[in-house]
Amino acid sequence: MERPQYKTEVFEGPLDLLLFLITKHKLNINDIPIFEIVEQYTAYVRRMQEENLDIASEFLEMAARLVYIKTVSLLPVQTEAEELKRELSGELIEYRDMKIAAKKLGENTGGFDMFTRDQSPFERDMTYTRLHEPGEILTAYISAAGRNFRRLPPPIESFRRIVASKIIAVGEKIDDIMTRIEKKGRLKFRTYILAAKSRSDLVARFLAVLELCKTRDVMIEGDGEDFDIVRRTAEDDPADDAGFEEEGTDIVSE
Repeated sequence: MERPQYKTEVFEGPLDLLLFLITKHKLNINDIPIFEIVEQYTAYVRRMQEENLDIASEFLEMAARLVYIKTVSLLPVQTEAEELKRELSGELIEYRDMKIAAKKLGENTGGFDMFTRDQSPFERDMTYTRLHEPGEILTAYISAAGRNFRRLPPPIESFRRIVASKIIAVGEKIDDIMTRIEKKGRLKFRTYILAAKSRSDLVARFLAVLELCKTRDVMIEGDGEDFDIVRRTAEDDPADDAGFEEEGTDIVSE
């Protein structure tokens, strides 16, 4: 692909750069080929970074926006991608028309009646007289601060809980349940669940019980919440086992 050979000063913003790329490569502004335009745009941004130029945040935001449109375009259902492309095309068309109108106005300034007058001093009262409720001021501050925070990457503290969390495998809990049953003959469901040390441990224990019931390795005895988990043997309802296995095969085949 041809490497961009232009300077940052030429473009007033990301829409100006996109319009330049579309015009240069003769692309359809009403149906932007997103995969092609993403490569060209990101190549330009990389060039700016290589030259240690001060990249405006608007250029990086547009790069992220284009990459997101490209990502959703890969999904089987592309409704969102088409909507985002139409929105981007509308912004580019509006920006293009404004540039054309501004150029014509700049070339035709002589056709307007212009009146000027000498500057005259006037006094300005800089006292702010509008009254605000405390809640209104707080809302405005949160809104302004939030816009700045959204431009920053997430803090490291946001990932510490995820990284530090211990991964509990359901398979380990299955082995644990079978070991307990082999030693004691049965296992109290309520006691085993309440012994969980964390939410992840609790979910893993519950899923392990469900998996053992599904594979017919254990069976449930008792009523109410405090029932027992016992090991299932071949003598336990052999006729029912055959019917369950046949039904389970149908479910898996689907």
